[in-house]
Amino acid sequence: MFLGDLRNIVEAFKMTGARVLFGAEVFCWPDETLASKYPKIERGKPYLNSGLYMGYMPEIWELLQRKDIEDTDDDQLFFTEAYLDENVRERLKFKLDHESQIFQNLNGAINEVQLLGEGKEHDIRVKNVITHTEPLIVHGNGPSKIRLNYLGNYISKAWSVDKNCKHCTYGLINLTNIYDSNVPTVFMALFIEQATPFLEEQLQKLHDGLINLTNIYDSNVPTVFMALFIEQATPFLEEQLQKLHDQYYPKKRIHLFIHNAVKYHKTHINEFLAKYKKDYLSVKEITPEDGTSEWSARDLSLDQCVLKDCDYYFAIDSLSHLDSPYTLKLLIEQNRTVVAPLLVRSGKAWSNFWGALTTDGFYSRSDDYMDIVYNNKRGLWNVPFINSAYLVNGTLLKKTDRSKLSFVRGDLDADMAFCGYLRDLDVFMFVSNRLDFGHLVNPETYDTTRMTPDMYQIFENEIDWEDRYIHSDYPENLNPDNKLSEPCPDVYWFPIVSLRFCKDLIAMMENFGIWSDGKNEDTRLDGGYEAVPTRDIHMNQVGWERHWLYFLQKYVRPLQEHVFLGYFHNPPRSLMNFVVRYRPDEQPSLRPHHDSSTYTINIALNERGVDYEGGGCRFIRYNCSVVDTKPGWLLIHPGRLTHFHEGLLVTKGTRYIMVAFVDP
Repeated sequence: MFLGDLRNIVEAFKMTGARVLFGAEVFCWPDETLASKYPKIERGKPYLNSGLYMGYMPEIWELLQRKDIEDTDDDQLFFTEAYLDENVRERLKFKLDHESQIFQNLNGAINEVQLLGEGKEHDIRVKNVITHTEPLIVHGNGPSKIRLNYLGNYISKAWSVDKNCKHCTYGLINLTNIYDSNVPTVFMALFIEQATPFLEEQLQKLHDGLINLTNIYDSNVPTVFMALFIEQATPFLEEQLQKLHDQYYPKKRIHLFIHNAVKYHKTHINEFLAKYKKDYLSVKEITPEDGTSEWSARDLSLDQCVLKDCDYYFAIDSLSHLDSPYTLKLLIEQNRTVVAPLLVRSGKAWSNFWGALTTDGFYSRSDDYMDIVYNNKRGLWNVPFINSAYLVNGTLLKKTDRSKLSFVRGDLDADMAFCGYLRDLDVFMFVSNRLDFGHLVNPETYDTTRMTPDMYQIFENEIDWEDRYIHSDYPENLNPDNKLSEPCPDVYWFPIVSLRFCKDLIAMMENFGIWSDGKNEDTRLDGGYEAVPTRDIHMNQVGWERHWLYFLQKYVRPLQEHVFLGYFHNPPRSLMNFVVRYRPDEQPSLRPHHDSSTYTINIALNERGVDYEGGGCRFIRYNCSVVDTKPGWLLIHPGRLTHFHEGLLVTKGTRYIMVAFVDP
């Protein structure tokens, strides 16, 4: 890679006084026995490397004509023998660039070379910290090519501090032009002549209609073979599938291939295909019952892509969430042979790329890995390994024999094998964090033996947990301009969890199925006695107490501090956390009582008038009742002294509520 222009290189060459100049390295190769014949030097690299050389034409020509050499002979040995001949060396003024004034060979010197100029506005250079020189040409000789690729992300005008990634926009294609070229021009006239209810929704529908119209004119859009691999039980797969379908790309130009190795996810795949299968150009599904290994399935997907004459192969694992609906489109527009979107586990340094490799081909952390993962640096990065989600130009698959590009290579994992073949083919792999594309979920604690395993993922996959289970209006609760809902004095009402949360919590409880008998004697309690018993299941009985206490701290505590000014207790303490079930034939109501708490929360889990009739809570001192409770909405009120209350009679159906006595 060239770091200087021709003028700089020629000037530096003339300063050496050489007529022929070769690069130097630390290894005497290919014949180590010749090492003792080299002239002694005081500093720098002693041995000739034939990968980089320059000189005056007469001397170069004489050097090449010194003796015949076969195509199969070693050129470095040929030049080494010439250099070791003192007469030739003196006559041709044949020198080696021992201190890397011009030529920097990386093999054996990787740790000597550092990037220079990252804190300044000019282009990035390299410096040899041993010889204190700034080479003008860098050579990735031998096994140092991955390091050269790393340096190539910065040097040769690829990066600057002020402009960041300067090569990211080279060679881009514009799919928008393909989309729009055949679409008729429309003049849309919208008239708002009177106050109109639900205008926001009307405007959104107009906009969505325009997007969908382009799907009719997709004949020029490249075909994509989208291969989804579900190789392990995966939290929040439903959302991942929906995000795949929501990619802004015409589905009639996508061949969908699914390899599902997990029986637990059959229902998710079946529901997805029942809803969307007809949208795609073709669909092939491999089920767990087929017994196809991951390696075989991935190789089959490559063959299917070629068979269907795909323009692009898009591999995506179930752990990959493409939060941006433009991910696929942007990867195609990036126009690289192999490119991946940067995906990272939330709050972690675990990503879908490696910045460097060990000598045996496994993970090693590059100098810039953390900066890339945390988006301190944004760009398009040449890396030695990618996985989880990546786009491959179909031309590569069509021209490469399967024996040279496969997911099978000894005992290696499939992605390690595939990337190894790409490196052997000298195909660059890029990872892009130019934009935020998505994230990886963490499957390490996902336990499908539980009834609702995703409910237990609040720690490992908090972002996804929140997206599914927290009410979409929750942030507005803390908006200072938002008027608080106060159905009774000092009783506040907030949307806090989604309907899916309510459904899954009920399912968790009913699957456990061991409801208390509603009597005062209760062996679950330290004292064995409950003064105001209910038919309930405690969170610690279903292994969800730790999760619930975190929920209290993160989502309930801010609401409490918002309405009950001056009371701060972080984290909240709650010993009694339980789901209550009211039925006419079990326990239809609850007698008047005070709660043993500083404040109590009560979340309705199902709907009055649909799932049950009657019910509600009456605050006796104020003669005020809350009966039209909403699923997913939280009631919060003081526990002692002022808010003596009772549970009103359920006359039909089953009512479920989640209760916690906070700070007893």
